[in-house]
Amino acid sequence: MNLEKPAANPINEAYQRERKLSFLEKIYLPEIFKGLLYTFKQMFAPKFTLNYPEEKWDPPSIFRGRPVLVEDDGQERCVACGLCARACPPLAISMQASESEDPKERYPEKFEINMLRCIYCGFCEEVCPEEAIVMSKDYDIVFESREDAVYDKERLLVPKEDLSERLEYLKEYRNNQFGQFWDFKQDNNIHSVRDRDTDWNTGLSLVNLLEQQKRNDASRASSNWKV
Repeated sequence: MNLEKPAANPINEAYQRERKLSFLEKIYLPEIFKGLLYTFKQMFAPKFTLNYPEEKWDPPSIFRGRPVLVEDDGQERCVACGLCARACPPLAISMQASESEDPKERYPEKFEINMLRCIYCGFCEEVCPEEAIVMSKDYDIVFESREDAVYDKERLLVPKEDLSERLEYLKEYRNNQFGQFWDFKQDNNIHSVRDRDTDWNTGLSLVNLLEQQKRNDASRASSNWKV
């Protein structure tokens, strides 16, 4: 191998057909002047800078800010199903379910979101079957300690009137068939397992179905079957 003779090290195989640069292109002056001209134009362009914090940005309804719980008529929509906690990639959501005697049957006795872990992905909003947790417009969040970054249920609850834009956006964004086959009540989520399916209406809740199944198993057979 002759080391004195330089070897071609092209980027591609068609290096011999590459365009040769002119004199002006070799000195790069035209490109420098183009960049200066663009900068000079931007000096007189309209400015969109906000004087923060005196002026704050109003995000659109598609914006994914701090996740919050929807409060409907003084009651949370959440039924503590746990889907949001399972779908959360950084495991920022934790809850403790409890049962009540009202038609809602289940509610979150404890619901916490660690905002230091939250990555604002919106997966909790996607999997929630009751639209109980949505992404708000709140982006200005400050913590003084790690304990202060853990939001409990009282800090997460927001009235549905303040989340009307996000809820309207979700209606248009989600599947249009949602609400046709399933009887979804959007006024207030106090419905239970009963009356979910319009074509299969048993009129019984899940607890009543289990109790009825126990009574059926304990009853005697009407006839003896022979195999």
